[in-house]
Amino acid sequence: MSVAEPIVLQEPPPFPRDRRVHAWIGIKALSDAGDALWTIALAWTAVQIATPAVAGLVVAAGTVPRAAVLLFGGILADRADARRVMLLFNALRVGVLIAVALWVVATPPTIAVLLFAAIAFGVCDAFYEPSAGTIARQLVRASDLPAYSAVAQTASRLGTMGGAALGGVVVAHAGLAGSASANALTFVVVVAFIALGLRPRFALPRAAKEPALRGIARGFVHLKNAPTTRTLVLALSGLNLAVGPAVGIGLALRAHDQGWGAQAVGLFEALLGVGAALGAVSVARWRPRREASAGFWALVVQGGGIVALGIGPAWTVAMASFVIGATAGYASVLLSSTFAATIDTAYLGRMGAITRLGDDCLMPLAMIAFGTLASATALWVPFTVFGAAMAALMIVPLRNRTFRELSLRPVN
Repeated sequence: MSVAEPIVLQEPPPFPRDRRVHAWIGIKALSDAGDALWTIALAWTAVQIATPAVAGLVVAAGTVPRAAVLLFGGILADRADARRVMLLFNALRVGVLIAVALWVVATPPTIAVLLFAAIAFGVCDAFYEPSAGTIARQLVRASDLPAYSAVAQTASRLGTMGGAALGGVVVAHAGLAGSASANALTFVVVVAFIALGLRPRFALPRAAKEPALRGIARGFVHLKNAPTTRTLVLALSGLNLAVGPAVGIGLALRAHDQGWGAQAVGLFEALLGVGAALGAVSVARWRPRREASAGFWALVVQGGGIVALGIGPAWTVAMASFVIGATAGYASVLLSSTFAATIDTAYLGRMGAITRLGDDCLMPLAMIAFGTLASATALWVPFTVFGAAMAALMIVPLRNRTFRELSLRPVN
């Protein structure tokens, strides 16, 4: 593959001794906890002051603007200094949260202010995430990316779980203003660390300055002309489309159909989270020699786990939930590392944006398709269809010799 290689600015220490990167991972996990806390508060407040339909609109309001501007965030990530972009949009998030807190202190929360917050966060995410997605490649060697991803994703999951657990307590005792203030504080810590402590060790090639639409179009041309990149981007774009509906809708449908109760859904979700954390951290301890191949094979196993969600008693569904979580965490670390290490770094932001765009645009359709199949057929049918589709999708990259033989380990 022809890849524009990063320029070494400073030799990084081995990952186990890289205190700067460890600190960044911990601070990012703190921010994820704040985001989870804020999401709970936003949803809870919306439910209290509006109908369920309007509350759903509030929670989903950030998705459409994020999808609309995500590709512009991608070209910005490839053209500008990622660190400055991250600083700017984290600072804007702080401003949004402070504005919401001051508003609801002065007057009761309204749907308008909740929509403003959700949409503003969606736009900030669209510009922030593609740039943040390139930062790992600027901090550690390509050979250390699996270890970085393993620890970062585990910390992120733990932060999200902790933030979600605290979210209900904070909103119950401090309301939306307290939740917004708590999340704003986490972003202030992130901004301070980015400004004072986050220094890239590798400089990525920058995209040429040209009209934004032309730069976006050039990204799609690159995708067309780089078959290995195209296979990787398409595979990563479709991963959540199979498992998302099976977990997001399917588990609740099964629990309702079998009379297991809401507590069963909570248990299944907890097993998914535990499995994902263990799957991610296992890469740091037992890293496969060929990361991409191992990641795609894990997703074949995940396809079988999705099928298993639709059949059998509660204990087999619990086991399948754990397997799905473990394979998701394991594959996510390996494939995100492969993505960061092998994509031409001059296009890394745009390729990341395209991958995220697939999720934003197609996930609602996948949810509808799963629900429609569940309504029109036996409940096991959508699980089988979606699980088989996941396994079948993995055949394409696994037949690619580059992915079968690719290793991120340094060549001796």
